[in-house]
Amino acid sequence: MRALLTTFSWQELRHHPWRNAAAVLAVMLGVALAFSVQLINASALDEFASAVRSVNGQPDLEVRAVQGGFDEAVFARLARHPQVTLASPVVEFQGLALAGERQVPMRVIGVDALVLPAIAPALMPQAAAGADRFALFAPGHVFLNTAARTALGLPAQAPGGGVVETMQLRSGDAWQRLEVSGHVAASGSALAVMDVAAAQELFGQVGRLSRIDLRLAPGTDRAAFMASLQQSPGWPAGVQFAEPGDAAERVSNLSRAYRVNLTVLALVALFTGAFLVFSVLALSVAKRAQQFALLGVLGLTPRERLRLVLAESLVLGLIGSTAGLVLGTALAVFALQVLGGDLGGGYFEGVAPKLHWSSGAAALYGGLGVVAALVGGWWPARAAQALPEAQTLKGLGAAPAQGNSHWLALGLIALGAVLANVPAIGGIPVAAYLSVACLLVGGITALPWLIALLYDRIAPVFAQRVLPMLAIERARRMRGTAAVAVSGVVASLSLAVALTVMVASFRDSVTHWLDVVLPADLYLRATAGGRGSNAGNSSSTDTATFPPAFVQALAQLPGVARTGTLRTKTLQLDATRPAVTLIARSLEGGATQSLPLVGAALPVPEGQVGIYVSEPMVELYGAKPGTAFAPLSAAMGVAAGTKKPPVFFVAGVWRDYARQFGAVTMDARDFERITGERNVSDVALWLAPGTSEGAVQTQVRALAARQEGGSAESVEIASVGQIRATSLRIFDRSFAVTYWLQAVAIAIGLFGIAASFSAQVLARRKEFGLLAHLGFTRRQVLAIVAGEGAAWTAIGAVAGLLLGLAVSVVLVKVVNPQSFHWSMDLLVPWVRLLALCAAVVAAGTFTAWMAGRAAAGKDVVLAVKEDW
Repeated sequence: MRALLTTFSWQELRHHPWRNAAAVLAVMLGVALAFSVQLINASALDEFASAVRSVNGQPDLEVRAVQGGFDEAVFARLARHPQVTLASPVVEFQGLALAGERQVPMRVIGVDALVLPAIAPALMPQAAAGADRFALFAPGHVFLNTAARTALGLPAQAPGGGVVETMQLRSGDAWQRLEVSGHVAASGSALAVMDVAAAQELFGQVGRLSRIDLRLAPGTDRAAFMASLQQSPGWPAGVQFAEPGDAAERVSNLSRAYRVNLTVLALVALFTGAFLVFSVLALSVAKRAQQFALLGVLGLTPRERLRLVLAESLVLGLIGSTAGLVLGTALAVFALQVLGGDLGGGYFEGVAPKLHWSSGAAALYGGLGVVAALVGGWWPARAAQALPEAQTLKGLGAAPAQGNSHWLALGLIALGAVLANVPAIGGIPVAAYLSVACLLVGGITALPWLIALLYDRIAPVFAQRVLPMLAIERARRMRGTAAVAVSGVVASLSLAVALTVMVASFRDSVTHWLDVVLPADLYLRATAGGRGSNAGNSSSTDTATFPPAFVQALAQLPGVARTGTLRTKTLQLDATRPAVTLIARSLEGGATQSLPLVGAALPVPEGQVGIYVSEPMVELYGAKPGTAFAPLSAAMGVAAGTKKPPVFFVAGVWRDYARQFGAVTMDARDFERITGERNVSDVALWLAPGTSEGAVQTQVRALAARQEGGSAESVEIASVGQIRATSLRIFDRSFAVTYWLQAVAIAIGLFGIAASFSAQVLARRKEFGLLAHLGFTRRQVLAIVAGEGAAWTAIGAVAGLLLGLAVSVVLVKVVNPQSFHWSMDLLVPWVRLLALCAAVVAAGTFTAWMAGRAAAGKDVVLAVKEDW
């Protein structure tokens, strides 16, 4: 076998390097895309987990509140517990730091330096040269990590020599000037560390803690320890325990569906690459049919011919996979430098990971490339095995096999429909992906039956016109060959159609959602902190608020017709899941007008508080309409300080594309009555007709500057047009990778049909010679070939369109709800899809015509002399 590979197969590779290079390129692109996505996401996850470990340290348990902070009396109780060997109090929040004229988000952590080295050594403050070594205990001193120094524009190393560095930090209303006394080794985003008591005093957190890190005595049963405390008298209901790895696990769970979907989309190129390997090897086998037959006469058995072609596909797969791993690594390095591991999903924003190369992932994706090449080479290998030696040596070829496979196709399509109704496994729509595969394979298997069904009815229309009749009759009578030729186009086009419909449906749903949730002209947000982290810490809107007096003053501004308010808080209802957002807003006009409800709103029973949950809350927490939501009752009961928490009734479900893991909306009046809080996070302004947005923005900033401790920069202002444009730009960026995958799949499919037509016309040179003897001109022969290309790609376009629509229904109605827990309306962009199909038919016709030129040359007449 090795001798045949180095002689017989090597000669084929030497004489047709570009054709084989195309097959290698297809495998390489598929492996490279999938492997790079894996490396990027794995590197981002590793980096984020490392940053979480450096900040949170390695305690045995963490104590956190469901929302906000908790009374520091809990710390005293835990510190005295006999099974606790070490308790570390922590205050953490998001603040803003001044970097010149800019305000940059800064995570602030207050720690107890005496117990820190044993639990979180990366947070241990290191005094700068010449600084007081006891500065870590003094108020007004702060220690920055490398990311914070970079964000503030400070040199990487402290200057020393008595030079004092200062910074301004704010969380709330007032700016605090702090002295930078050293650094901390913690990695990740910008971080400022200071003494816990100083952080409490400076930023209005006296008597409050964000978390407590615990080190337990050896042999302590964690479950029993937690249960004993939670069941003990006086234990706060809103304080819960968390495992040290829960923060990293939450981000992993948060981004898992996005990562899996992106990987599956990347494997689309590998899927179509298998069809290209099939086309290239089918062309190669067709051209070398007489050589294979001669080898058979000389003693090469059919099974050895099968093994020889499979060995050729294995070589193509190995070369393509190796090159794909190299290219994938390069793409991952580039993406990590440019995108920072985000890939448009927003899950690792602010993380700048380094490449974490995985030999296991390389073996997996390299193996997938080899398997794809072997699968693509299986049918050409079977064709080489089944060649009749005597008939092939005479140039007659083999009779096409007309298999009756429509029952298999119907069975696969039915199985796909059944799998589409199977629930997700571990939050991943595994059955839905298998459903898509069954639909694609079943649809491609049904191509011969579809060709017969369609062209048996079209043939009589062209019976009196010779050239179209010959093209259609060949498609009818060689339906198996036609199905093989267009299978790559059907696979790539169906996936392109499905992705186009999914993205269009999602974008249209997001646009309508924005119309409902953004009814005002201008939106204001307090900026006392940065964006909340994925680790589940408090977001900026938990601490950055507007007082009622400021809202009343806004309503009195010239040009402001009316105002609306919104308050958001984060709730950690489950330590193993990301935080849920509680939204308090005005619902005076009814929830139907204020929220994009899914279904009708239910009447709220007397004595209960009506809430409206987003779709993820139904899936993740069982908050079904018409039921009481107990977890929120426990959390809000703590906030109200009452013995009897309110009962929250789920009155409706609404769509929320901004918060994947859940949001709860209630009327602002109910929120104020339960919590006693009147401050708001956001203010919406409706302007009077003819009012200039710019003039109102200027007045708002001037009003903010006149507030006590305020400034013009303490408020973010955006028009509804700006928010819509930004949201849609983020959406388009998130799905940009799918457009590239569609283009790669279509290009591979078109090259596959070109290779298939080349194989067909090379095997039909005697047929073309006979047509020339019968008086057909070269132009007419090319017209027949082009007509066959149009007929074959037309049926491929129809099949691809129908299959793509079926797959799009699975993606929109099954994959997205199971992956991201939200629904969307199906929108079919017919104009775009028809243009795509027309372009595929035109390209297929052109490639068939180009392939026919080589076979219809001047020497085609001499081809029939081989039979004389």
